[in-house]
Amino acid sequence: MEQIEQNLADMRISYEKFELTEDSLADNPYTQFNNWLSDAIEAGPEAIPEPNAMVLSTVDDSGEVHSRTVLLKSLSTSGLVFFTNYQSQKAHDLDQNPNVSVVFPWYVLHRQVIATGSVTKVSREESANYFKTRPHKSQLAAHISEQSQKISSRLELENQMKDLEVQFPEGSDIPLPEHWGGYLITVRSMEFWQGRRSRLHDRLKFVRTNESGLLNQADAWQVTRLSP
Repeated sequence: MEQIEQNLADMRISYEKFELTEDSLADNPYTQFNNWLSDAIEAGPEAIPEPNAMVLSTVDDSGEVHSRTVLLKSLSTSGLVFFTNYQSQKAHDLDQNPNVSVVFPWYVLHRQVIATGSVTKVSREESANYFKTRPHKSQLAAHISEQSQKISSRLELENQMKDLEVQFPEGSDIPLPEHWGGYLITVRSMEFWQGRRSRLHDRLKFVRTNESGLLNQADAWQVTRLSP
């Protein structure tokens, strides 16, 4: 244990790949995020397996913070969209407190993006349209999973899956579960963090100044540089 602790203390790399200056920053968070997301995708799946993965943090009704990884499935000038089980722990948290924070950890590029905001459920139509694009077994799993609830064993899930595969074979039109759908994160702030040499990192943060402004409206945001 002592050796592991020492190894952890010694673990560090020097961040020297890129820099982030006010001159190079886009004039709105939508364009800047798209630029960095494109870089993460172009890095390839071996370097960044899921560039659209984001760590979502919520707060429950007792004030306890919960974090987990979800996938960004839609990006627009209105915000960020992810999909989940509406009976899950995260959904329960969001019913009590719609405020969230998400982090995109693009370690290979020595970058991360932190966005804060609040969520609203997307329309049933939007959830249904996305649900139809999911692989067959992923659609079935959405019907089976009582996400975050205790189960007796994995065998319970596998048996339910077998039953549904009989009911809805490959190619079937599988209905959208009542308990499943998407959330739109309306962004209040978006910070772009670029690792730099000697831990003097670049941190440029867009903060919304216009409640009705969209992500791509430059005049709806103020940019601030933060100390690393």
